[in-house]
Amino acid sequence: MKRRAFLKGAIATAITPGAARAQGKSAARVLKWVPQADLTVVDPVVTTANITRYHAFMIWDQLYGLDSDLRPHPQMVEGHTVEDDGKRWTFRLREGLRFHDGELVRGRDCIASIQRWASRDPLGQAMMARVAEMSAPEDQVFSIRLHRPFSRMLDALAKGGSPPLCIMPERLATTDPYQPIKEIVGSGPFKWVADERIAGARVVYERYAGYRPRESGVTDSLSGPKLVNFDRVVWHVMPDAGAALAALQTGEVDWWENPTNDLLPLLERTRNVVTERIFLLGNMSTGYSTACIRRSIRQRCVVSSFKPCRKKTSCTLRQVRITRCGVTTSGFTHPALRWRPTPEWK
Repeated sequence: MKRRAFLKGAIATAITPGAARAQGKSAARVLKWVPQADLTVVDPVVTTANITRYHAFMIWDQLYGLDSDLRPHPQMVEGHTVEDDGKRWTFRLREGLRFHDGELVRGRDCIASIQRWASRDPLGQAMMARVAEMSAPEDQVFSIRLHRPFSRMLDALAKGGSPPLCIMPERLATTDPYQPIKEIVGSGPFKWVADERIAGARVVYERYAGYRPRESGVTDSLSGPKLVNFDRVVWHVMPDAGAALAALQTGEVDWWENPTNDLLPLLERTRNVVTERIFLLGNMSTGYSTACIRRSIRQRCVVSSFKPCRKKTSCTLRQVRITRCGVTTSGFTHPALRWRPTPEWK
């Protein structure tokens, strides 16, 4: 993966105030990254922590991937067909997909993974409420038969927010969804290096030689070919912002995900360091619980009809204003969501 695209591909739905990266050559084919927090939970189903979601996109792959416009595109699947007035979906996997242990990715792995994920995810639960049967008539095929049509089927299978829908081997996907899995085996571009893990300090991934990216499409957020240009990715956990700053300035690390606001001016003046805002999508976070902002999002941030709430008790942010690009809160821009809720979701 290109450095500029690494976070977009692996951490596409997160939001950070900014990111800082050192220019110039790093150690040969090794990306050294400073994440926002330590990785304490390695099973993406049992937590909604963003850091675990980042980890998940390194290890596991998805059936569909969302692009930067929130549109799902085939990822592990070659394609799908819809029959019986939208009540039967049939999916065919791409040829040659294998897990890190060498086993082929099969339809029954997909079904078990969907079931486990759906038991913990609201969108998955909405989908499963309409499911009559899921089956895998062939190794590379699985089908979902519904009681009634579900218009958000592909959005569900492309779920990238926490918890994301990641495809695991059936033996792991049958684990109780309220208990963490015991092995870290996926089919994604990187393998988990457990023996180099140091809790609170380091997380290591190695390139999976057997990974097969899509042969077509454009890399965009979580969709398209995942082209890997690093042999190893090492996460250096540095809770102290000063230590992370020094490591970036001296070239000990290549990328700092979440630099603190007070250090951004210093980073911008540092030679061979570039700061850039990578994630512009926005999410529901502090201040978005107010009714006026919820309405603006549901209405796709219609600028002309939006009036910020003036009540001190209901607005927790100092400044809330609508721009043509989206909602700007405390200096950070969150573009308007492009999805208009359908009647069944209102």
